[in-house]
Amino acid sequence: MRVLRGRAGTRDEDRAVTAAMLADTAETGEPAVRVWTPHRQVAFGRRDARTDDFEVAKSVARACGFEPVERSVGGRAVAYTGTTVAFARTVPLDDIRTGMERRYAETTQAVQRALWRLDVPAQHGEPPRSFCPGDYSLQWEGKIAGVAQRVRSGAALVSGVVLVADHDEIAGALDPIYAALDVPFDPDSVGSIERAGGEADPDRVVALVEELLVGDADPSVETVDRAGSASPQPGTEPDVEAAEE
Repeated sequence: MRVLRGRAGTRDEDRAVTAAMLADTAETGEPAVRVWTPHRQVAFGRRDARTDDFEVAKSVARACGFEPVERSVGGRAVAYTGTTVAFARTVPLDDIRTGMERRYAETTQAVQRALWRLDVPAQHGEPPRSFCPGDYSLQWEGKIAGVAQRVRSGAALVSGVVLVADHDEIAGALDPIYAALDVPFDPDSVGSIERAGGEADPDRVVALVEELLVGDADPSVETVDRAGSASPQPGTEPDVEAAEE
């Protein structure tokens, strides 16, 4: 399994890393995991982009100090402050019509176990009028994590977000953005590991979520450079027997 660490120099280059990861899995059949802290931004979903006041919502995001971007997976707007952790797991597919619920369950369970180890007893579900509402969320003192999925020929991308800290700042930005999109939203629904009294260290969160998403697989670690390319870390290349397996 490929494990990509770090982020690229710009938002667009960083998003291209995950897109390339999905394409590589579809081509080679090798799964991959990436867990990192994206650049400060508000990522809008496709449903947001189809609303009449999308340009207004993007202007509101900029006024709140967040650069707006559009993503291909997930539902509604999500804010990343720099401490927010994102995760992505790509798996090869033989049939795009099967396995979706299993992939959701496996990924959600891995993130939940990571939160438990961070002293947050997160449970399935989310408060009413949450940001980016969905069926695969985790909550404790507010919504902390959400999971989405994108399927293409040959591979699936299961991705999501974990709010580590900055819940007040995120709620304060999303409130006028969701109002511009005419989407119900309760600022108090925004949780975080910090708000729940857990271990709110982004590096620790990244390491735990990565560990649990990788599981028993044999990882081949690559570092994402500022240009967005990934290269193997010294000493992480699998041996010949592992590569042949």
